[in-house]
Amino acid sequence: MIRAVIFDFDGVIANSEPLHFTAFHDVLAEEGVAFSEEEYYARYLGYDDVGVFRAVNGDRGLTWTVDGVAKLVDRKAVCLERIEQERSILFPGAEQAIRRLAALLPLAIASGALRAEILRVLDRAALTPYFGAVVAAEDSPASKPAPDPYLRAVSLLSTSIGEPLRPDECVAVEDSRWGLQSARAAGLHTVAVTHTYPAASLSEAEFVIANLDALDLTFLRHF
Repeated sequence: MIRAVIFDFDGVIANSEPLHFTAFHDVLAEEGVAFSEEEYYARYLGYDDVGVFRAVNGDRGLTWTVDGVAKLVDRKAVCLERIEQERSILFPGAEQAIRRLAALLPLAIASGALRAEILRVLDRAALTPYFGAVVAAEDSPASKPAPDPYLRAVSLLSTSIGEPLRPDECVAVEDSRWGLQSARAAGLHTVAVTHTYPAASLSEAEFVIANLDALDLTFLRHF
């Protein structure tokens, strides 16, 4: 029986992956590094910001230091905030799904995005109070596809509701294979939404849905 729902953020709640790509592209261009949309989705999307710059550093044979990567992350965050101000960011149906599910079950977020980025979007839509726990990039020692973000989210949500919660009593909602691997490794059930990748790329999920409109109590009874 499912007792909680844990959402990924980028690509599930927020239609922010194109914005993240633009921010990475612009920052890397300032460093003289070419960065295409195709390679972002194929190679780098599963990483948090630090992981993206570290991977680019290794893949391109660059010599960025730890401090240098941290400065790139800061510049990317500033760039992303500027881009977000220019457009709507929530996926259609996301706000309604969150409000609908929160009336039935505890909710959490397990994401590789920075906490400030997550809360900025949730606050704008008045959705922050619906989540008993938010796990961001700063909150776990390893990012997806490691299980750490989901294990942390289950632990924090257990504290929030005041009773033990097992991973197998939770379902993760993801949009990428990296996120699905993280959730499965942590012991959660999995639903993939085809916001970012086609269904054929999300075969590790127990169920694949086209959008968040499908998420309701009747659907969750399938687990």
